[in-house]
Amino acid sequence: MADDEIACVFVINYDDPLIWKERNADPSIYIHRIATNPAFRGSSFVKQIVEWAKGHAKETGKEFVRMDTTSGNDKLNNYYFNCGFADKGIVKIGFDEELPVHYRGGSVNLFEIKL
Repeated sequence: MADDEIACVFVINYDDPLIWKERNADPSIYIHRIATNPAFRGSSFVKQIVEWAKGHAKETGKEFVRMDTTSGNDKLNNYYFNCGFADKGIVKIGFDEELPVHYRGGSVNLFEIKL
């Protein structure tokens, strides 16, 4: 929140087997669906979210902060690198009905911060 307005929202999970597959066994927090109100773009909310996530991960006994994004966006990937994430590669996603439609059959870039 900023000045009584929603500035940014995001979702966290502690489990993401459909994307991270066997690596899901690692104790991790997963950041998803970051959306910034256009009036607040440029406010570095992802960096703030990452700092919060790192603290929350440590408090809850997690070893990694992870996220993913649709592959092929170098500008976005570089932004995530600047936020402290390491590139963990690109994975092809299946058509599992549990996945949001925009993920099905695509590929995603995986990112991680080891605590």
